[in-house]
Amino acid sequence: MGSISDFLEGELLDHIFNGAGAAWTPPATVYVGLSTADPLDDNSGIAEPVGNGYARVAVAFSAANARAITNSGTVTFPQASGAWGTVTHYAFFTLLTGGSMMAHGALAASKVIVSGNTPSFAASELDVEFKTLAVKANGHNISDYLANKLLDFAFRNQAFVQPATYVGYATANLTDATTGATVTECADANGYARKLVNINGGASPTWDLAASSIVDNTHAIDSGPPTGSWGLITAGFIADSGTHLAGNILFYDNNLTEQTPGNGDTVRIDVGAGDFSLS
Repeated sequence: MGSISDFLEGELLDHIFNGAGAAWTPPATVYVGLSTADPLDDNSGIAEPVGNGYARVAVAFSAANARAITNSGTVTFPQASGAWGTVTHYAFFTLLTGGSMMAHGALAASKVIVSGNTPSFAASELDVEFKTLAVKANGHNISDYLANKLLDFAFRNQAFVQPATYVGYATANLTDATTGATVTECADANGYARKLVNINGGASPTWDLAASSIVDNTHAIDSGPPTGSWGLITAGFIADSGTHLAGNILFYDNNLTEQTPGNGDTVRIDVGAGDFSLS
C-alpha cells in the first residue's frame, strides 16, 4: 500500500485546520513515476530513470473506498529505448516534470526495465491508503469519513469544503466508522458543549500551522466548565459541527486518561497537547 508524503500531509492538515488562508488546491491531473530506490516520505530518496524514453504518465483514480484509492484503468509508460534500471517503487506527483511528490509505494516485485519493454500497471494495482490502527502512537486516529474525503480531494480533485473544527468528549471509545450522530457523547447538560477551535490567527483558541507533518493547538482548549457530572470520559474527538450528536467525526483519541469531570472542574487540553498527524 502506498503512503502519503510529508508534503501532502502538511497541505492536508492545514487545509483541514487552518481555513482559506492555508487552503490547498489539488492538481487537476496526477502523474505517476517510477523509482529505482525508496523515495521516502520527504522525497529525498527518489531515483527516477533518466532518458531512454522514460516519462511520467497521467493517472486517473476510482472513488476512494475503505480508506484507500486506486487507479481506475491501465497505466502504460512509454516503451523504453534503453535501460531504466531495476524499478522498485512508484510515486505520484503534482506535475509531469518537477512538482511535488504526493505519495509513494513499493512494487510487489522489482522489475528490470530494458530496451523494448513497455512497463504498465493494471487497474487497481496502484494505491494509496490511510492506515487503520487500533491505537496510533499519538492516539489520534483519522475517521473513515475524513480518510475517504481527503483521498478524493487530493487525487481526484473532488471538492472538500474546509470545516470548522470542534473538540468534543465521549463516554465510550470511538471507531474509524463512528459519526457525529453515533458517537457516545457526553450528555448535552451540566455545561457540556463542543468547543470551537479557530484557524491560526483567529480568536483563541487556535490551531498552529502544520510543521513536520503535525498540527497542534497554540492555546489551551478549555471546555465547559462543568456544572455537574459529565460522566466517565474515555475518548475525545474533533468534529465539523458544534451541535450535539451532529456532523462528522474527523479525528478521535481513545487514549485519554479516563476521568469524570464534575462541578467546577477544569477540562483542558494544554498548549501543544492536541497533536494531529496523517499516515
